[in-house]
Amino acid sequence: MYISIVVWNLAESEATVESLREYLRDYAVDAFSTLRGMRMKTWFADAEKGYWGAVYLWDGEKMGNPRSVSKAIELIGYPPTSTSVFAVEAIAEGISAIESFEGVGRAFEEAPERG
Repeated sequence: MYISIVVWNLAESEATVESLREYLRDYAVDAFSTLRGMRMKTWFADAEKGYWGAVYLWDGEKMGNPRSVSKAIELIGYPPTSTSVFAVEAIAEGISAIESFEGVGRAFEEAPERG
């Protein structure tokens, strides 16, 4: 297994963490759920410092192509500030009260009311 980490510094972008949360709710979570070879993708952000990124967990060396479903570069206006790929040395799963990751995260917790 492998992980890849991508990070954007949003300082030069018109996109904000808040606007990118809408992208997650309306498109990205569902789109990335169809990507072969990807076990999981976790998005993260620091709105105060203007950082946005993601950590992917891949089944193996033959990773899918995130750009085939991503609109992040288009929305942010430039490629990630930093990208890295690492071999996974070990994984531990703890005891959690969360049974499923579906709908988990600030993008869903702070979703505006739709009328």
